[in-house]
Amino acid sequence: MGVLIELLWLAGIVQLLILAANFILPGKLNCRAHVARMAPMIREIFIVHWAYIAVILSVFSVLSLCFAPELAGASRLGRFLAGFIAVFWLMRVPIQLFFYDPEIRRQNRLGDVVFLLAFSYLGVVFSAAALGFGR
Repeated sequence: MGVLIELLWLAGIVQLLILAANFILPGKLNCRAHVARMAPMIREIFIVHWAYIAVILSVFSVLSLCFAPELAGASRLGRFLAGFIAVFWLMRVPIQLFFYDPEIRRQNRLGDVVFLLAFSYLGVVFSAAALGFGR
């Protein structure tokens, strides 16, 4: 179980880095100007959703850093949570590839590749935990 626990700790750090990027990206993407043009209700929903994602990333990070043995198969609940987190991150890969504007992705190729690698890593590690490969 040791290697998977270490991979889950690393996953916690990767998720913290993604969380940090969520505080940098609004400036890089000029969100303030885009959000200002939205209808007030849409703007509020957008901001609340962004904040909720930050909370979820924080919780995923804490789970990975503090409860890695449970996620790695020490409990059924831990494996269930690992499965949920795996699906969360694995769904993010096709969203990145097929939903986001290809031109923006091309203009920010390094970031695009780094995020795809991070999402893939997280999906694989949490899938391994959910499937009990750490037991």
